[in-house]
Amino acid sequence: MIGSNHRRMDFAVPPFVRVLILGILAAPYFADAKYGSNYYGKVIGNLQTFGHGIKGRAYAVDERTIFIKGFSYDGTAPDAFFWVGNTPMPNPSGFLVPYPEDFPGRDPPELRAYDNVDVILKLPQGKKLRDIKWLSVWCRRFTVDFGHVFIPDLEPPKHRLLPEFSRLAHGLRSGNITILDSKTIYIPDLHYDGAGPDAYFWVGNGTEPSSLGIKVPNQVGSLEPLKGYQGEDIEIVLPGNLTVYDIDWLAVWCVMYRHNFGHVLIPKDLDVPPALGQTKITPPWWYNPTSSSPAPATSNRELSNCKEMLNGRVQVQWELFGEDVQIRVSGRIQEDQYVAFGLSGIEGRSEMLGGDVVVVAYDKRTGNFIAEDYYMSDLAQCDGKKGVCPDERVGGRNDAILLHGERKHDVTTVTYTRPLRTNEPVKDKMIPESETSVIAAIGSLNSRGEANAHQSFDATTDDIRIDFTSRNIHQCTNSLYDLTDVETLSTWTPAVIFDQTNFSAKIGPTGGKRGYTRITGQPSWGIAWYINDLLIPEITVERGQTYKFTVEGGNDSANPARYHPLYLTDNPEGGFGQKTENQQMQEKVFAGVAYDSDGYPYPTAAGRYCEWKHRSVDMSSKYESFEGFFTTLELQCDKGEPAELVWTVPKDTPDLIYYQCYTHKNLGWKINVVDAGYKPQRNVNGVEQIMPGILTVIVSTMITAVSFFR
Repeated sequence: MIGSNHRRMDFAVPPFVRVLILGILAAPYFADAKYGSNYYGKVIGNLQTFGHGIKGRAYAVDERTIFIKGFSYDGTAPDAFFWVGNTPMPNPSGFLVPYPEDFPGRDPPELRAYDNVDVILKLPQGKKLRDIKWLSVWCRRFTVDFGHVFIPDLEPPKHRLLPEFSRLAHGLRSGNITILDSKTIYIPDLHYDGAGPDAYFWVGNGTEPSSLGIKVPNQVGSLEPLKGYQGEDIEIVLPGNLTVYDIDWLAVWCVMYRHNFGHVLIPKDLDVPPALGQTKITPPWWYNPTSSSPAPATSNRELSNCKEMLNGRVQVQWELFGEDVQIRVSGRIQEDQYVAFGLSGIEGRSEMLGGDVVVVAYDKRTGNFIAEDYYMSDLAQCDGKKGVCPDERVGGRNDAILLHGERKHDVTTVTYTRPLRTNEPVKDKMIPESETSVIAAIGSLNSRGEANAHQSFDATTDDIRIDFTSRNIHQCTNSLYDLTDVETLSTWTPAVIFDQTNFSAKIGPTGGKRGYTRITGQPSWGIAWYINDLLIPEITVERGQTYKFTVEGGNDSANPARYHPLYLTDNPEGGFGQKTENQQMQEKVFAGVAYDSDGYPYPTAAGRYCEWKHRSVDMSSKYESFEGFFTTLELQCDKGEPAELVWTVPKDTPDLIYYQCYTHKNLGWKINVVDAGYKPQRNVNGVEQIMPGILTVIVSTMITAVSFFR
């Protein structure tokens, strides 16, 4: 922190030099991690990993917020969430922690895949760190803990309450000022008459305010001279890399006359939360010292509103920042298509003619994403004078500022900003600060990279209304990535094992939308049995024959995410160990379960844990065959010995049974039981399949008949 040795200089210093000086003088203090950019709060610990590639280091940001640095999770479990509780170990009695953000009126989304992502979690239901003992990545459907960290006894960083502004001039006064985090300052009940000719929020060093400070943007990120305030509650964010540890005071200061209207001193003994985006407004990711208004520069944040259009094929997110609206448009479209979104030509209905839209797309000609301001003077392709034309092509200006674009899983997403009001009233419609009618359409880009005509069924027809000044409007019911047409992802050819007596059973991923669920029609929770390094093959066995399963599904019953004893059953789901006694009595077990002297069941095939794991994230959607997907996996095995399950097939075994997991449901698949002499038939792809008995008889009869007539 800057000390008293760096207080005053009597010569004039340009503002940009002042910022540099502040940074240089503060640098020695960054040796203390609390003041540096790598300070994330009090260390909680690393997440213990039990499954699905869970990684990350947890920090206590404040009494209600946890930050996870470098969180990873492969995203393949069906019902996984962040989960907290106050029991000795994670269990179903905990509480769900919504991420990202809460979704009023509906359940939050399940966790998707994350690869080294920073995560901010707000504890639910008013809970504080002192109320919980652990944080887990938890599967609700199968009650499995994929990884957790215990919460130690610690004192997290806290907001710091300061006095109010001193009252020196121009009616300046406020409530008690609060430092929310290392960059964010909350000023309640602010009054100022706005009559100062050149007044700004101002910070610097020394025992009192001086001309050697620097400007701080106001609550909307503007560096224009301050206007009047009449009891507003505002938050301001320190610019650049500056933190509250680098300053001695905050003032309202007139630069022209070097006059202090009022100030508050910043204490030296601060221990406030780091600025990670956990406070009510975002740290200054938008800050641009050359602009008088916010200019968002990245899209790595959630926007507070979301609405679906065109039968869920388009989602629009938005949030107001000062005089600008940040908008993110996502569409399930082809690579050469666009999504147009904007204001309807006529208020009260969906009207393309006269509409003011922004066209977003990926332009293959240039390899860039676009966000272009269009005005529709005619329902025709632009001829350079009228039609559906980019504003710039007909003498106007593109008021949409592209921030970010990406395309993955057949979804194009583009983030941009546009002002509420522009200087082009003929070509641009003003965005009202109330509900207004909006339109959206999907079409193809032409050879110029401009919007071509769209089909009528690819445009909105209902009156869809949006208030661009609203907050927390969540009317998106699905993830566009989840809505990617499953039919476009072919199911992998189901594997078959015939005429083998030795089976190796390990754990592996389910293969996303091509694998387990598509093959079996049953839900999965992210892992499944790999038999002889094949994903849930159908196995064929003969009655009277003896078979051996070498089982490596885990033997640590205290770690349920890695404890999967194998057993053979007539139940298609499995999970014998989690069923009631009555349910167990209704299930017939053929091997893998024994009973102790008190009559309680236990699994007999629990060996060391071996798992085929993703080298990075799940790549199943990119491979047309399991064989190709299998090359993206690597085998990881714990120390220890495998278990063996030896089974001689009884004569009265049903034609169809299942290999499953004793502790969880839906990890395995079918075992076809046949009499001696049944042989497989190879299909055109060389895959072995079992012919049902009646079909075998028919074919044999036909062969005999043909031979007879010869």
